[in-house]
Amino acid sequence: MSSKALFLLAFLSFSAVSLRHALADNEQDPGLVMNFYKDACPQAEDIIKEQVKLLYKRHKNTAFSWLRNIFHDCAVQSCDASLLLDSTRRTLSEKETDRSFGLRNFRYLDTIKEAVERECPGVVSCADILVLSARDGIVSLGGPHIPLKTGRRDGRKSRADVVEQYLPDHNESISVVLERFSAMGVDTPGLVALLGAHSVGRTHCVKLVHRLYPEVDPALNPDHVEHMLYKCPDAIPDPKAVQYVRNDRGTPMVLDNNYYRNILDNKGLLIVDHQLATDKRTKPYVKKMAKSQAYFFKEFAKAITKLSENNPLTGTKGEIRKQCNVANKHH
Repeated sequence: MSSKALFLLAFLSFSAVSLRHALADNEQDPGLVMNFYKDACPQAEDIIKEQVKLLYKRHKNTAFSWLRNIFHDCAVQSCDASLLLDSTRRTLSEKETDRSFGLRNFRYLDTIKEAVERECPGVVSCADILVLSARDGIVSLGGPHIPLKTGRRDGRKSRADVVEQYLPDHNESISVVLERFSAMGVDTPGLVALLGAHSVGRTHCVKLVHRLYPEVDPALNPDHVEHMLYKCPDAIPDPKAVQYVRNDRGTPMVLDNNYYRNILDNKGLLIVDHQLATDKRTKPYVKKMAKSQAYFFKEFAKAITKLSENNPLTGTKGEIRKQCNVANKHH
């Protein structure tokens, strides 16, 4: 056989092996797909939905927590439930950084995980539970149902050291906020819609006193200032007293487009809310969302989908944690 024929034969058998490996890898890692657990744990999504409903009945504010979790986990490099890990002797947890101030109800995510583990031990990741509980929490708050893919795996380490790099602060310029989210593929209307999550829940006084003391920010609506001063009577809030202002006094428990009307009326609590309504890049979308809840929901659903698919661990990367707050021990 000529050397050319031998080379061709070797090349073909090499290609066949490579193709086989590629197919095997592909089978192991389909990436994120709809209903990833349909064979391995067909009840998974129903169990999560049921638990979110039960917890919401008992503790209304869990729904805000589920919604905040998806921002705080997925925006920091990857949707991998690194947010849920506790601090260890060697590493600080993301939960304990300044950016995570006010995040709570993590123990209820453990409740959901335990319910799923009873049905299918070691199958469903905490990262998927975090994303699906956000999806179902949005529905509890009157928001749209957003079909989200699953198949994420859990990260093994906290990313506390890079939280500041990825997660914009509420007092940062709107340019920084737009830039950070655009790096994840969330466009300007998407960002405006994501900030509509400020339509529910509350803002702690510690985050807004600089707009009240020593001088009241002249950009604030005077009718609103009175309420803010009443709720936040001290320039330095007592860290033990949980002092806060409801983000939207009209419908504080409903995810709706009231937020956009409020910020156009100078009733935004945070600097970022105020900038959103005044910056020429974002104001047109704020006005559009203030007029149309359907438009707000459409852009919100698109942006949450984008966020939930940010750089996930799939296939054989990462792990499936037994408990959401602790990485599995690897020998």
